[in-house]
Amino acid sequence: MDKQSLFVQVANLEERIGELYVELGALRHKIVELIEENQRLLQENERYKAAVPVEGASPHDGAGIDNLKRIYQEGFHICNVKYGSLRTEGECLFCLSFINK
Repeated sequence: MDKQSLFVQVANLEERIGELYVELGALRHKIVELIEENQRLLQENERYKAAVPVEGASPHDGAGIDNLKRIYQEGFHICNVKYGSLRTEGECLFCLSFINK
């Protein structure tokens, strides 16, 4: 093996290592995104579980409306358009109209 081919092999290896390093950084970034999304979904799931009405509660005793108001105050839609999704853009006129009925 001559010096030139050895130098070319080392240069190719350095280039592949650099590409792997970039790929590893991208994977690490994706893992962080997935962990953050998982945490957000876990918190959202806990809010949903807490928002589920107690069995046996009569919808006519006002508890249902109170639960919907509480769910809305916690940041979720209660309107038929986006029911259950997070309110990310402030107040929702559909939800407010439902609460004020």
